Amino acid sequence: MGDLPRFAPADSDNPHDECGVFGVHLSQSQKSEAAQVAFYGLYALQHRGQESAGIAAADGRVIRNFTNVGLVSNAFRQEDLERLPGHIAVGHTRYSTTGSSSGMNAQPIVAQGPTTELALAHNGNIVNAEEIRQRLLEWGVMTTTGTDSEVIAHLLAWAPGQTWGERSAYLMKSIKGAYSLVIATKNSMIGIRDPHGVRPLCLGRFANAGWVIASESAALDHIGAQFVREVDPGETVVIDRDGLVSIPNPSPHERVAHCVFEHIYFARPDSTLDGRLVHMSRSRMGAALANEHPVEADVVISIPESANSAAVGYAKESGIPFELGLVKNRYVGRTFIEPDQRFRELGVRNKFNPLPEVLAGKRVVVVDDSIVRGTTTPHIVQLLRRAGAIEIHVRVCAPPIKNPCHFGVDMASKDEFVASGRTVEQIREFIGADSLGYLSTERLHEAVGEDPTGARFCDACFTGNYPIPIQLQMDKFALERTIHQGD
Repeated sequence: MGDLPRFAPADSDNPHDECGVFGVHLSQSQKSEAAQVAFYGLYALQHRGQESAGIAAADGRVIRNFTNVGLVSNAFRQEDLERLPGHIAVGHTRYSTTGSSSGMNAQPIVAQGPTTELALAHNGNIVNAEEIRQRLLEWGVMTTTGTDSEVIAHLLAWAPGQTWGERSAYLMKSIKGAYSLVIATKNSMIGIRDPHGVRPLCLGRFANAGWVIASESAALDHIGAQFVREVDPGETVVIDRDGLVSIPNPSPHERVAHCVFEHIYFARPDSTLDGRLVHMSRSRMGAALANEHPVEADVVISIPESANSAAVGYAKESGIPFELGLVKNRYVGRTFIEPDQRFRELGVRNKFNPLPEVLAGKRVVVVDDSIVRGTTTPHIVQLLRRAGAIEIHVRVCAPPIKNPCHFGVDMASKDEFVASGRTVEQIREFIGADSLGYLSTERLHEAVGEDPTGARFCDACFTGNYPIPIQLQMDKFALERTIHQGD
């Protein structure tokens, strides 16, 4: 056979969202409603993954699990939720960072150990999954999917120890990487965040007795739960009929390394991360951009929607008015188009439509959250020029991305980044802008946490300083490939 045609998503110039996890433990009086609550919680986390979704529910006796491909709204029917009775439920919405996007890799994953059955939802990526899978094989435990999440589920189900504190400590000593986990057993819910705290995880509570664990606080708002706090790095929380027990980090000396890209792009603007509203962090990024890269212009616009807050911040700081210059078609989803020049252009046109009355004859500042491969930005610049913009000045909230993420974000390989081996001037020429300015790493860290060194953040995609030792190039499909080869 000849080479199959390659396809690229219309939004392939963005980092791809990772996963969203959600768990709810209700009082016994609401014993049949947990799956319904989990559905709405996942709906609020849809931006974190669009490939598949699932919910596992427990009623004190049995764990039932349902997964499906597609968006949350399409993956579940009402009758599916009604077949998931119980006062405990954990849910997951997925973008694949290890393994393919097939239905077999959908979560939650159910694992049966000698004394424990559990359903697990995972956000993140572990870098020693093949090593751990080999350990499981030596124990006689087989894996059937291509995900590192299944490896975590089986390891936790078979971990030595009688308590969740002992099992969690064993897990943290064994696996390396990023993991925010929500787990259901027949009668309890557990949340675990890795000692580095790379991926977000927060805790909420219902006024009428019930607990929630979620990737982002915005999900709590949607279901009427009160945000309590973020789960600490390395912390395990166990919730059962007696309430909540917090088990502290068994490795308190590990470096805390929250993902700074959560603030730039992934998290919703109405979520709270690291004690700050994401909208305010992004607004500060925009203000810092205006100070670092000022320009004479007539209007500031954003690439909707993740750059909206930063564009407002740029406009306020610079005194240049903010306008809506591009309208985003919210229903495009992840449309796949051929990498032919004409069809790439049509894909961008289908996703964004310029407003000529706003842009014609204007010097325009365009604020974007990031530039990854540089495949979309040149076409947006062309759209704006055809709409009548006489100057286009691109300002980017993220520093130049030069290194892949191995902790739960599918960006690109090192040689695919537009900033790899190019100067800022060469990138400006490539995208066709009149000027280009990136936010510096120091000003970015000040915007999200005051400390210009970024001591509490992972910024390896910009600097190459990974908080955990990793291989230079890791294979997203390694576990799946070896399974298909019969190990």
